[in-house]
Amino acid sequence: MPKVRVLVVEDSVTIRERLREVLASDPEVEAVAVVGDGKEAIERCAELRPDVVSLDMILPVMSGLAATEYIMAHCPTPILIVSSSTNRGEIFKTCDALAAGAVDVLEKPRGDEPEGEWERKYLRALKLVSRIKVITHLRARLGPLGWPGSLGRATPAAPRPAVTLPPTGTVYRVAALGASTGGPGALVDILRALPVNLAIPMFFVLHIDEPFGLAFAEWLDAQTPHRVVYAKEGDSVSGLTGKVVMAPPGRHLVLRGGRVQLTNDAERHSCRPSIDVLFESVAREYGAAAIAGLLTGMGRDGAAGLLEIKRAGGHTMAQDEATSVVYGMPREAVVLGAVDRVLPPADIALVIWALANKERGGLR
Repeated sequence: MPKVRVLVVEDSVTIRERLREVLASDPEVEAVAVVGDGKEAIERCAELRPDVVSLDMILPVMSGLAATEYIMAHCPTPILIVSSSTNRGEIFKTCDALAAGAVDVLEKPRGDEPEGEWERKYLRALKLVSRIKVITHLRARLGPLGWPGSLGRATPAAPRPAVTLPPTGTVYRVAALGASTGGPGALVDILRALPVNLAIPMFFVLHIDEPFGLAFAEWLDAQTPHRVVYAKEGDSVSGLTGKVVMAPPGRHLVLRGGRVQLTNDAERHSCRPSIDVLFESVAREYGAAAIAGLLTGMGRDGAAGLLEIKRAGGHTMAQDEATSVVYGMPREAVVLGAVDRVLPPADIALVIWALANKERGGLR
């Protein structure tokens, strides 16, 4: 079996050598190059075509974010961000890189882990990320919001006429989304395409490691005109109308009795929060008055829950394969028969807005 070919990009000489030693200890992987700045990372990636890039965020010459954007636009390669969670600016740059097409993130070793634990996690992550077939992201060729010359927050346009609504008189009361690998980019695309004044609250679960998940809602809030907040125990669902509400790391998000509940119940699909847990509660609580979408991600979390919403009469969607970083969870939902329509993120956004607002002055 061919070895996993890794390009290591790390500013610190000490950490560079440590990563080199970790890779040398595993016969299934090899370091094809170890470099210390973003510009050289781009050059070696184009030259060597590694299976995966292990990428630091804070780099000289060219930042990790700039390197990610260029690589994903010009020589798409799976990228594992290896980043510190102690610096807020670095966390936000990591979120930017995930939205620009990096596959996953691993926190740098803190120094207090049991011997060998971080190294095993790093090798597992590299092997997993290397198997993902990534798609081209054009953001490096465009402006920061996806089109030439755009600056600041995006202002979503009115829904396109191409969005066709199902023949229903239902008044929708809640929307729910779930995402995993590739989810940060998909969520940004949805919120940038979603017109303002959404007439219902939108809840979402994202699988992301806790150090980075703790800042993700704040980061996402800065990317679009929509207010993004963490779910809080006891919040009134109706009181969250117009907001985008994220499950906090390590807690399941449940809607029950018109209120938000956060639980420490057992993991589902090795995940807490779990998309299935949110979707199942939405099916029970709102039934036909629910809109739900399952986005890019590995595994099958969310597929069974989406089916429950569909069976309850809600409107269900899945992200299409062409725009998914990993067409795993959406595919599982399609195979189960849980999906009313398969769409790219921007169209999912417009369907949500059109359904939610059609009885309140939106599309008819």
